[in-house]
Amino acid sequence: MKSLLLSAALLTAFAATAQTTAPVTAAAVAADYSKLVYASYEDTLSTAQALNTAITEFNAAPSAEGLAKARKAWIAAREFYGQTEAFRFYAGPIDDKNGPEGRINAWPMDEAYVDYVVGKPKAGIINNPKAKITAKSLSALNERGGEENIATGWHAIEFLLWGQDLSETGPGNRSFEDFVDGKTPNANRRREYLKVVTDLLISDLSGLAKAWAPDAKNYRAKFEKSGTNALRNMLVGVGSLSRGELAGERIEVALASKNQEDEHSCFSDNTHRDIVANATGIENVWLGRFKRADGSVLQGASLRDLVAAKDAATAERTSSHIAASVKAAEGIHAPFDREIVDPEGRKRVQAVADALKLQSKDFLDAAKAVGITKLTLVDPAKE
Repeated sequence: MKSLLLSAALLTAFAATAQTTAPVTAAAVAADYSKLVYASYEDTLSTAQALNTAITEFNAAPSAEGLAKARKAWIAAREFYGQTEAFRFYAGPIDDKNGPEGRINAWPMDEAYVDYVVGKPKAGIINNPKAKITAKSLSALNERGGEENIATGWHAIEFLLWGQDLSETGPGNRSFEDFVDGKTPNANRRREYLKVVTDLLISDLSGLAKAWAPDAKNYRAKFEKSGTNALRNMLVGVGSLSRGELAGERIEVALASKNQEDEHSCFSDNTHRDIVANATGIENVWLGRFKRADGSVLQGASLRDLVAAKDAATAERTSSHIAASVKAAEGIHAPFDREIVDPEGRKRVQAVADALKLQSKDFLDAAKAVGITKLTLVDPAKE
């Protein structure tokens, strides 16, 4: 009897071991990537809704405390959005021909297109009483007449909350009185503008979450059935963000110009965190892991697992290089606009770009390991 019980126990243990060590499939990686994308957009949306609440409260009774609360909520939401940028560059819901990416996160921004700036007290849509402040109107005005004519999205909201960054040591310092009737011209239009662009951001983020929602006839359903193409898209996303966008457009351009206007979140001085969030988003996709807003960790089948089964050395090297790029990004000192002019700071920032370029080559090797012989990464600078 004991022998039979022991045999049954051994069989159970063997079955459990076999189950946990079963080879990862491309279908499983695509399915778990979809879960990760959906969770990422869910948390971005929920934190953006908290921002919307803070802005609604601020508009109802503008105060220094209310403005500080809205700024804090913007930064919190930005942490999650930054991680979703690893889902771009393969014509998915965020940036297909009808995608909202340009309306959500376009930059750099000509501040005078939206509101007054030093030397131009009547500049911008806000100070033009003939300009309508509606979601439809502002969407139409976004990037009209030039790619720096940004009217909507994270950076329009950021500019309204912080104002121009005129300090070498800190962010912009817009007064809450810009939103108080009788204190500053067109305060009512400024409040209206802030609310409309934030509502529009919520609407666009809701659309992205819906496109990746489970159990629906949406983009996610098609993505999970696309086989090797799903893996290709995942690798194009992280590879393109690594090299062309993050290392190139967001870091090396600013290093070359030494110009504050070329940093991503220049009004809030949050660029250093943007870079960390982007680098973390790449790592999330590679590892199939995402730390949610509530502190829980989503973990699933990953590109790393799939590559490791084919080429353990490439998987290990890629993992090591990605970890190094995240660590280097975390080493950037704030504010970023001082780092790009300080000799030691420039070394720290350049180290991030170098690490990102290195890992972009790893993604090409990873693609080959899983049978993708040609992987074309997007380089915004060459488009």
